[in-house]
Amino acid sequence: MIYDIRHVTSYSYESPVSSAVCTLRLSPREGRGQHVADSGIEIAPNPASRTQRTDFFGNLVTTIVIEEAHRELRVASLSRVEVRREPQPHAELTPGWEDIREQASMIRALDYRSPAHDIFPTRLVPLYEPATDYAAKSFSPGRPILSGALELMRRIRDEFRYDPKATLISTPLSEAFESRGGVCQDFAHIMIAGLRGLGLPACYVSGYIRTIPPEGQPRLEGADASHAWVRVWCGESIGWLGLDPTNALQVNDDFVEVAVGRDYSDVAPLDGIILIAGKQKLKVSVDVKPVG
Repeated sequence: MIYDIRHVTSYSYESPVSSAVCTLRLSPREGRGQHVADSGIEIAPNPASRTQRTDFFGNLVTTIVIEEAHRELRVASLSRVEVRREPQPHAELTPGWEDIREQASMIRALDYRSPAHDIFPTRLVPLYEPATDYAAKSFSPGRPILSGALELMRRIRDEFRYDPKATLISTPLSEAFESRGGVCQDFAHIMIAGLRGLGLPACYVSGYIRTIPPEGQPRLEGADASHAWVRVWCGESIGWLGLDPTNALQVNDDFVEVAVGRDYSDVAPLDGIILIAGKQKLKVSVDVKPVG
């Protein structure tokens, strides 16, 4: 499947911003069943400087400096991505989860692909005993790793409600867990916390998911949104597999990866520093269009 992706972020400010330094993670990743045919970022006002680098986790990061006074910042990421993923293995044929936990504990490699970085707690995904206990119900002794992870994913989808008004980006994991509500960021963090509590490596993925409208209805422009899901490490022989607890889906050709990290703070699409007196408004629009 080939997609044209348009992701537009606009900030409007109550008073002029004299300067800004922003970090952008908006460029889709190459590899793991993805080929980036074209990708670019349009910015207004025009930055005084723009640099690109690949961060530790293999994400393409663009840093911009704006020195022109402005009341609006508009960032548009435009990409064409081809996605051809291999099907995931049969869940019951994957190794037992205790074997994966032992393998993970023996890892000595520390490059960006190593699961060693995704075992330990982080600021946004602390070890949280209720989440560990919740996940443990899906991992009976000897159960295959993917089988247990799929059940956990489906339980989150069934037992947590999707509610954009329930949480903010700053809402602690514990609050989202106790309220049983939130958005994709919350559900990914909760699943990761539960898996890491059991000693199983799991990481956070940001990107896009193709939105298929109800039968007989047209696709709405701007109806898509940036999305988040989870990668679970299934051992040396299988590697990382993607699972989406928001929709109870195994990652397939409907998903486009942008950035990978330990939690949301490693993959935030846009962050930075501005000096402003007054309020600001944020508007985000994402279109994911299949073209072939």
